[in-house]
Amino acid sequence: MNINQLETLVTISKTMSFRKAGELLNLTQPAVSAQIKSLEDEFGTLLVDRNQPVTLTDSGKCFLEHAEKILQTVVELKQRLADMSQIPQGHIHIGTTASIAMQILPRVLSYFQEEYPLIKTTIHSMTSSQIMTAVENGVIDIGIAYLTDKNTTYEAAVLYYDTFELIVSVDHPLSQLTHVSIDKLRSLPFIMLSTDTAARKFVDDIFKAYEIIPNVVMELSSSEEVKRMVELNLGVSIISRLSAVNDLRNASGKLRIIKVEEMDITHPVGVIYKSGRYLSSAMQQFLRDLKGMPETHFLGSE
Repeated sequence: MNINQLETLVTISKTMSFRKAGELLNLTQPAVSAQIKSLEDEFGTLLVDRNQPVTLTDSGKCFLEHAEKILQTVVELKQRLADMSQIPQGHIHIGTTASIAMQILPRVLSYFQEEYPLIKTTIHSMTSSQIMTAVENGVIDIGIAYLTDKNTTYEAAVLYYDTFELIVSVDHPLSQLTHVSIDKLRSLPFIMLSTDTAARKFVDDIFKAYEIIPNVVMELSSSEEVKRMVELNLGVSIISRLSAVNDLRNASGKLRIIKVEEMDITHPVGVIYKSGRYLSSAMQQFLRDLKGMPETHFLGSE
């Protein structure tokens, strides 16, 4: 059974003639007869009484009722698909790190909810390495993460630049300083992010370059957990500056940022998606607007 056969039966019910139905459908009379015969063979019942004028049998009338519903569903589907190409809508799965989700997504998603209420989003919290894998495997549609290694399997665009900074408790002896050299970090107890995070990879690479073996006393999975431990003066850490911005704005905050010249390197944070994949209208609009946002929209005012 196909849509053309259903349209033919509906047209016959209205014209009561194989010839007239063929004229309206731009088909020959034998083609019309063949389509109806094919339906009758498939369903094992007589649908059309061929006596003049042509009429539908009881089975044909029952079939007609369902055929009209199916054709109406097809019409509605075509309209929905046409609407989707003009009005961005759909469901997007976004993967990002916990710190990025907390710092920038509220501003980004509030904008999209207001501008495009038909675009729904689900946020998946992951490490940067997990995000890359999830994008490649199609587990998530879009990733927002630190852009490290170039990979031809996905498209990437920079949204803003971040830095990684040394943070200490206000009760730590270094809290009174604004700058230190990397050599000062050799003996300090460190609270580190887990090894599969972008921040940890950066720290490990820098320490390796300067032949420093850090004194790691604790490893945690998120920047928020790290900050709470540093506030308690259980150790120092190196995290994204953006992750510490709100704590620094707070007059009663318990953290201080210390500049380490050797770590003064900017790191691009960007949006990634799989190369060559189908982009729904929702994804196209999300990516278009996200790439067009100024960097200040992500960083806010410090």
